[in-house]
Amino acid sequence: MVNVLFVCTGNICRSPTAEGMFRSLVEREGLGDGISIDSAGTHAYHVGEPPDRRAQEAARLRGIDLSGQRGRKAGPEDFGHFDYILAMDSENHSDLMHICPPGAEGRLHLFLDFAPDLGEREVPDPYYGGAVGFEVVLDFIEAASQGLLDDIREHHL
Repeated sequence: MVNVLFVCTGNICRSPTAEGMFRSLVEREGLGDGISIDSAGTHAYHVGEPPDRRAQEAARLRGIDLSGQRGRKAGPEDFGHFDYILAMDSENHSDLMHICPPGAEGRLHLFLDFAPDLGEREVPDPYYGGAVGFEVVLDFIEAASQGLLDDIREHHL
């Protein structure tokens, strides 16, 4: 089993969107039995809450249901469980490095490093913007999800 964790700040926009989109891709490819997927936030602002309604709506329009997800905070124990811990931006990456146990740094990546053709390294936070920001996030996440799945296939499956 390959375990994947997506992480943003509050776990209500970018990381649940990535969890939902990546799960949809993995299921479509028939790999659901071999890849476990979760999401978390670097802060506890929204623990127990569902994803932002705008994130849910944008994902729903692409056939992805985020309604069953609930926010949680990432912890040092996640580095012992997850093979891939994917930060949405450099601030999330830095926050995760502060809780990363020695020797587990190789599990932590910027998510968009799996989509080098985008020319971006960070998934922008759409929280304070309009609906179009959630569409941009979905586009970025879709590209990086395929790159991540390709990496998992190459190294684990």
